[in-house]
Amino acid sequence: MLTSKNTPMKIRFVFYSIFLPGIFCFLLTNCKKGDLKTLPTITVATVANLTADGATAGGTISSDGGEAITVRGICWNTSQNPTSLDPHVDCGSGTGTFSGNITGLSPGKTYYLRAYAKNSVGTAYSVQSNFTALIIAPILSTTEVSSLTAFGAVMGGSITGDGGSAVTARGICWATTPNPTVANSKTADGSGLGNFVSIATGLLPGTTYYVRGYATNATGTGYGNQLTFNTVASVPALTSVEATGITHIAATSGGNITSENGSPIISRGVCWATVQNPTILDSKTNNGSGTGTFSSSLIDLTPGTTYYLRAYATNSAGTAYGNQVTFRTNNPVIPTITTINLTSITNNSVVTGGNVTANGGSPITAYGVCWATTPTPTIANTKTTDGYGMGNFTSNLTGLGCLMTYYVRAYATNAVGTAYGNQLSFTTILVLPSVSSFSPSNVSYNSATCGGSVISDGCSTVSVRGICWATTPNPTISSSKITNGSGTGNFTASITGLTVNTTYYVRAFATNSVGTTYGTQVTFVTVYALPTLTTELTYGENILIGNITSDGGLPVTVRGFCWSSSPNPTTQNSKSLNGSGSGYFTNSFPWVLGIFYVRSYATNALGTSYGNQITNHL
Repeated sequence: MLTSKNTPMKIRFVFYSIFLPGIFCFLLTNCKKGDLKTLPTITVATVANLTADGATAGGTISSDGGEAITVRGICWNTSQNPTSLDPHVDCGSGTGTFSGNITGLSPGKTYYLRAYAKNSVGTAYSVQSNFTALIIAPILSTTEVSSLTAFGAVMGGSITGDGGSAVTARGICWATTPNPTVANSKTADGSGLGNFVSIATGLLPGTTYYVRGYATNATGTGYGNQLTFNTVASVPALTSVEATGITHIAATSGGNITSENGSPIISRGVCWATVQNPTILDSKTNNGSGTGTFSSSLIDLTPGTTYYLRAYATNSAGTAYGNQVTFRTNNPVIPTITTINLTSITNNSVVTGGNVTANGGSPITAYGVCWATTPTPTIANTKTTDGYGMGNFTSNLTGLGCLMTYYVRAYATNAVGTAYGNQLSFTTILVLPSVSSFSPSNVSYNSATCGGSVISDGCSTVSVRGICWATTPNPTISSSKITNGSGTGNFTASITGLTVNTTYYVRAFATNSVGTTYGTQVTFVTVYALPTLTTELTYGENILIGNITSDGGLPVTVRGFCWSSSPNPTTQNSKSLNGSGSGYFTNSFPWVLGIFYVRSYATNALGTSYGNQITNHL
């Protein structure tokens, strides 16, 4: 092998020329794309919804630069290249398209806009765009009206914004219809911003006007708030109409308004009193507005009384009155009344009534219904007394006979006399009995005592009565039932064979020739009980026999016999254990000298009960 002092250098050359490029390539191929962190990539969207003070804009983030976008938004300013330190709005985070609202702009101003996005590397901005806020009509308010006369008024306006363009004309405009414009009457009061005073002239007396301040710039004309005012007017001119159609409580009159005298009629009618020169502070009608003739109905007058009346009309200047008219109401008469149709006809009752439509000029002191088995009944027959006054009333006629025809009339009485309504007739009918249910009593685990009362037989003998029950609401005679005689009056019955701890629904029932009716529904829940059992002894075989006839609704867990030389032994004495459950069970009894006492016993969840005691002398 040849050696040289340059051998180590050659080795290093081979290493660097062969292995280093390989390592570099390895690193390049094993580098993840996400390890290269850059600023986001963002573009700005076109401005939309442009107004004088706002717009909508946004952007699209196509790349987050390998780091999550934490903030994105738009920024703007009147100088170029705005940043997020200028006016801006944040629009969430993440990539994709977003938008936000630009606010606080000034009309006519040019603004520069950029979208931005921030990640951990820094903040990226889109290419700059620009837009100009719209120019609008000037902004102003109308000054309150002052120095009002019949022909003129002083007012004005205050221009607080030119809308982005110089105000070239200003003033007020007015008309007799709402929302006047510069096409109507107007003043010209210079130009520019600020306050100005205007004088409206050539107005009509007693007229309502609508006025607005105006201001004009290159875009158009803006208007202030609308105000209204009325020029000075005088009271209307009118005459009164003579009273006609006079009754004991009413009359008809009216008026004729010949001129409103410069101000619209806002109210008109007639006023009256029992003293001369009545005003609108007395009794009055209100017959709308406007000029011309009108008619008024005077009501609730006092019979046999002299009245004075005048027509009136009111405008903005005040109230004027026509000439005075005098009339006298008629004397009182008997009332006017009708009889109300018959309803709810039963075997012994009916519902009717009346309607007093006029008191005849004298207060109604009593009204009601009278009836008889012959036509044209009067208050000398049977009657109700249902109150006094006017209007509708209802009467309940009771104590009627079964299957009888009756004649009915309403009546009303005042100081003049008694008036009767139209006559109606009806015949009482057979109906279902009326029955009520009693509350259950003596409720046990398998029985209860229930009952009811037949209050009325409905004019047909009650052939069957009793109680019916079920475990579902509203039992009928198709459910379980017990009959208990016939006729009216109270009755009771014992329900047996029930299920322990069960809710039962019970109703009394009664049947006549019309059908069966039921009392109100009552409920009860059966209860648990101690077992029931008996004790026997077969003397020849000396075998005790127990019989559990009922477990009380709970399983019998222990049963047997207990005995003692003393009466009434319990399970605390000597006893046997003979299984569980109901039915018969037996036990051999050992030979015992003398007298002994024995009882069967049975235990459920409620406790222990005992059968009858037996004794034996061996």
